[in-house]
Amino acid sequence: MKFEALMLRGLFVACLAMCGLILGAMVTAKPEAVRLAATAAAGQVVMSAHSDCMLPPDGIVCPRISS
Repeated sequence: MKFEALMLRGLFVACLAMCGLILGAMVTAKPEAVRLAATAAAGQVVMSAHSDCMLPPDGIVCPRISS
C-alpha cells in the first residue's frame, strides 16, 4: 500500500510540475507576429503575412484552383 501511495504522489507532483511549465511557457511566449508588429514597419508586417488566402484584385476570396 505504501508503494502505491508513493507512486501516485510522485505522478501527481510530476503532472503538477509539467502543467506549471506549460502554463509558464504559454504566459511568457511572444509569437513572431506580435514581436514583428511591435518592432517592424507596416510594410514588413504586410509582407510577412501569410498570403495563401489574401484577397486577390478581382475580389474573390480564396479561389479554388481547378486541376
